[in-house]
Amino acid sequence: MTQLPTSQSAPVVDGLHGAARNMAMLAVALSVFLALLDYAIANVALPDIARDLNASSSSSIWVVNAYQMASLVSLLPLAALGSRVGFARLCQVGIIIFMVSSLFCATATSLPILAGARVLQGIGGACIMSVNIALVQFIYPHAEIGRGIALNGVVVALGVALGPTAAAAILTIGSWPWLFWINLPFGALALGMAFYALPKVPRTSGSLDITGSILCMLAFGASVMGGDGLAHSQNTAISCALLLAGLAAGVLLVRREAEAPQPILPVDLLKNPEFAVAFITGFCGFVASNFYIISMPFTLHNTLGLSSAATGLLITPWPLGIMCAAPLIRRVADKVSAGVLSSIGLSTTALGFFLLWLLPAHPSVWDIAWRTGVAGWGFGFFQPPNNRAMMVAAPHTRAGGASGMVQVARQAGQTLGAMGVAAFFTWFAQGATQKCLLMAGCVALFAATLSASRLFLNTKKAA
Repeated sequence: MTQLPTSQSAPVVDGLHGAARNMAMLAVALSVFLALLDYAIANVALPDIARDLNASSSSSIWVVNAYQMASLVSLLPLAALGSRVGFARLCQVGIIIFMVSSLFCATATSLPILAGARVLQGIGGACIMSVNIALVQFIYPHAEIGRGIALNGVVVALGVALGPTAAAAILTIGSWPWLFWINLPFGALALGMAFYALPKVPRTSGSLDITGSILCMLAFGASVMGGDGLAHSQNTAISCALLLAGLAAGVLLVRREAEAPQPILPVDLLKNPEFAVAFITGFCGFVASNFYIISMPFTLHNTLGLSSAATGLLITPWPLGIMCAAPLIRRVADKVSAGVLSSIGLSTTALGFFLLWLLPAHPSVWDIAWRTGVAGWGFGFFQPPNNRAMMVAAPHTRAGGASGMVQVARQAGQTLGAMGVAAFFTWFAQGATQKCLLMAGCVALFAATLSASRLFLNTKKAA
């Protein structure tokens, strides 16, 4: 019989307290903010990068795709590695990789070099993101985990929201390499805080499953590349072959991991209905959000004729709404069922998306802003309790796997949402942006219904 992994270091006694908790949470926040800000910041500079590196506009998108792809395919293997080497240590290594790759990005002289550096940067970002919620679970006492996850959600919203603004500010006084140079001093600060404040947590024994890690990366990587090709109606035969390869790798991975005590793909956690429902709910929520996030700028700029500056400002109520939800959700996340809170949040998000879909032909700025704020507030109300539900459904020895799956739900959902928008733009010559907003509302409403099903799970469990 296979023995369960054992702890390699003394566990933290039900979280940190006082100044130690505040400093540790600040260290996590700085690390997460660094990773997310740099992902968001590069989008704005793509035209400048394409011009300076003599690349086409379509090719320059790989500056963004390389980061996203590398991060997604490496999340679960890195989460498993974090359980073995320690979450704090993996976060520290991730910051170092992020800083070194930022140096390579800033000095890149061609698009392939820059894309390669962004792959390395994506791996560094995945080191940070794969363990950040696992660290929160050990920083806060069990009864207050929802507070920590809500605060983490605010940091995520800030990182995404400030990316375009920070990029615009930097590009007014410098060239695009400064978007990466700026990571060095901020990375040094985050690294110092990580070494000083992050807690030591239990580690699991055993070596990393290399074969499982390779299958995991193949499954995600081939599926994403194949799906992206089909969404853009490019190289259909190759895209279908990649999808089949990804599916085959996924089947082999599930069969391999089903009997593993510490699987790369946490099949053991997905067998828990509470964890599985929370994961699928989170995934669908992020599919819906990216249908909105990617399509809405086209609605504002192309359909309504607003300037780029006005478009940027009218997207801002989305992260502001998320941040406005944080104070309330921090107070109730540990007291009220995730089935109730996340369903309310996702229903509100769906309402906001439907209201945006029903915008009048000539809306005012206020018409757009308040609808966007409603959707953002709902999304901020949905995320923390849903993430908390995933973490508390997993034992402490599987905190790394649970934290990795929280991030997989986010990134895989965002990726599928982006593919969906690309497909709509390819398939529909007219009204694609409106159809994307309608789809965003429908997917969010489906996620709300799925979230509410947890109430029946809890009732059945109590009976």
